[in-house]
Amino acid sequence: MLRLRILIALAVGASAVAATSVIAADDPIAARQQIMKNNGAAMGILSKMAEGEVAFDATAAMLAFTTISSGSLGVGELFPEGSETGGQTRAAPAIWEDMDGFQATVAKFQADTAAALAAPPQSQDELVAARGAVGANCGGCHDKFRLAKQ
Repeated sequence: MLRLRILIALAVGASAVAATSVIAADDPIAARQQIMKNNGAAMGILSKMAEGEVAFDATAAMLAFTTISSGSLGVGELFPEGSETGGQTRAAPAIWEDMDGFQATVAKFQADTAAALAAPPQSQDELVAARGAVGANCGGCHDKFRLAKQ
């Protein structure tokens, strides 16, 4: 379990550095793709714990939720006009057609990840509930605002 904690801590640190350097390079597509990769990795860890594939670890869960929460902050700003295409983006036109709806979806994601951090799960059952709330945001946003993989 110590190995898992170290890997998560490294992922959190690496994601912050990677996202910061990409954003500094003025490439919103690459920045949002990196955030989504980090979120996916963190959700993968949470899912393995929730499904009992690995033992529940409150610290590891907190680190994974921290990664996701950090990624949620500012992600709505990474979809400016002109970033609809290029960089192998899978962002759907619906984002720019319904920017208010998209921003509301991002705000709910931010609120749900903040709630997971405010009341960190202390058991596998609590993790299942928290992961479900956060994961529902991922799925809902992907269904409406992400293009299918080609």
